[in-house]
Amino acid sequence: MALGLIALLSGCGGDVAQPNGPAGDQRSLEIWAHAGREEERRTLEAQIDRFRAERPEVRVDLTWIPEGSYNGQVQAAALAGRLPDLLEFDGPYLYSYAWQGHLKPLDERLPERLRKDLLPSIVAQGTYRDGLYGIGTFDSGLGLWGNRARLQAAGARIPDGPGDVWSGDEFDALLEHLAHDDPDGQVLDLKLNYTGEWFSYAFSPLLQSAGGDLVDRAPGGLASGTLDGPESVAAMAAVQSWIRRGRVDPNLDDAAFAQGRVALAWGGHWNFPGYHAALGDDLLLLPLPRLGETMVTGQGSWQWGITRRARDPELALAFIAFLLRPEEVLAMSEANGGVPATRSAVQKSQAYGPGGPLRLFARQLEEGYARPRPRTPAYPVISDAFARAFQDIRHGAEPVQALGWAARRIDREIRDNRHYPDVAEAAR
Repeated sequence: MALGLIALLSGCGGDVAQPNGPAGDQRSLEIWAHAGREEERRTLEAQIDRFRAERPEVRVDLTWIPEGSYNGQVQAAALAGRLPDLLEFDGPYLYSYAWQGHLKPLDERLPERLRKDLLPSIVAQGTYRDGLYGIGTFDSGLGLWGNRARLQAAGARIPDGPGDVWSGDEFDALLEHLAHDDPDGQVLDLKLNYTGEWFSYAFSPLLQSAGGDLVDRAPGGLASGTLDGPESVAAMAAVQSWIRRGRVDPNLDDAAFAQGRVALAWGGHWNFPGYHAALGDDLLLLPLPRLGETMVTGQGSWQWGITRRARDPELALAFIAFLLRPEEVLAMSEANGGVPATRSAVQKSQAYGPGGPLRLFARQLEEGYARPRPRTPAYPVISDAFARAFQDIRHGAEPVQALGWAARRIDREIRDNRHYPDVAEAAR
């Protein structure tokens, strides 16, 4: 079996001979996945069919779980000892699942060749403390969408990559220049109509570019002094000034950019189809502005992990390796628009490869401009606290006060859980 697994995984970039079990034996794999978009569901089902065709001795049982109740159902199954072999989960929950002891570390099982093919952002997102517990087959992209015609009319300098971005002052001046020729002065869409994790995903990079963050990322770190520190406060004060000066469209109809009401839109890879249909060759993909020395962008999406209760961990890892073949990574990327998770797939991607319209998103992830979510089980509380603070700041609250409240709430969560000691240590 060990030799067969090595043969399987070492060939993850191409066709691989799969070992069969003894005659009459049937190995099984139970998989839970989120019921996302229809295209994603169809793609995963087709991938499972192709895996079954190569491994006829394997029975694969797939269960779809609604995205809205996914974490609750996983936690209930964990308490009941009923987790599947292979589990899909969104980035924010990996750290809780790993801390609670529900996932097997993948480090010793993952061949070096496969690990090196993963984008750095995929490895960063899947790592909790010193172990790799999750692997995604796609990642996300965050940047600015621009209307080429309007930016050129304003004489704007067009950044040519993540190392050549607008500074905070340059971006501020550009907003004013664009507003001069705009009927209502609203020239920027921040997706204020979005909810939930959007705010921490989209705007914590601004804090980080200024030298702040959502929480101190050192072991045992808290939010106080970081989330409400001068750098983070200055970043949120900048956002508040854009809103106060009337430069931000509330985007209630989610059409501010596509209809041409604004020249710039904060957004991600999922906006591309609609924006390209609306603007065609006038659509520009640009990096976020920087408020400090360098630009920072967001990253992260759904991942796969092997549970502690997996009956056949080698088979579960073989399935993950199958999903990471370039052709399978590209199949899912084409279905949901996400950034391919491996370097080999990125190079073959028409959208994200050299010369592709979304190449910037891949460059940001490959070249180290992306920052993972805070890798702590407290992340859901961190994200919610920041989202509430963002809304208060949007409506006029002083940034230092709103961020201070959020920091204290986060610190209570971390302290109440004793800074999340290892499960074994907590049991002592």
